[in-house]
Amino acid sequence: MKVILTEYIYKHGVAGDVVDVADGFARNWLIPRKMAIPATKANLAKMESLRTQAAANRSEINERIREASAKIDGTEIVFGMKAGSNNKLYGSITSQMIKDAILKQTGVDINRRRISERPIRELGRYEVPIRMGEISPVVQVIVVREEEVQAFLAAREAERAAAAQAAEFATIEEVEQ
Repeated sequence: MKVILTEYIYKHGVAGDVVDVADGFARNWLIPRKMAIPATKANLAKMESLRTQAAANRSEINERIREASAKIDGTEIVFGMKAGSNNKLYGSITSQMIKDAILKQTGVDINRRRISERPIRELGRYEVPIRMGEISPVVQVIVVREEEVQAFLAAREAERAAAAQAAEFATIEEVEQ
């Protein structure tokens, strides 16, 4: 008997496959448990429409993932933590903390299990990749001492302002020439 599988069946196939199985196996096991449906013309047409709908849904989901990835990629997150004289943290930066900081800065809510990094236990700069299917945006995590956070943020703002001013000055020079 030919049936269309609705889920993975060991040694027979995956969902959507049309397979030939024993009549009793189909009637007594697969069909009653909704693991397969008979391979009639109507069911085959229905499965084809489901496949096209699934492809459309998959492309929409991939587009959303690309948009979220573009928002996250290159984001800098600064953590102020207490640390010893050897630059080891008292505690650690966890994937949950990184997830919360990304949500606060970009508004993108991701699953913490997608953050591919072990807990950060030292001061420094880290590139943390985030697994989002085929795309892996990278987040810059900067860990400084608790008392140095304000000075670090002020220095970073000054750098950005100087870079913006230099870019504006370069644009003005190009226009004058």
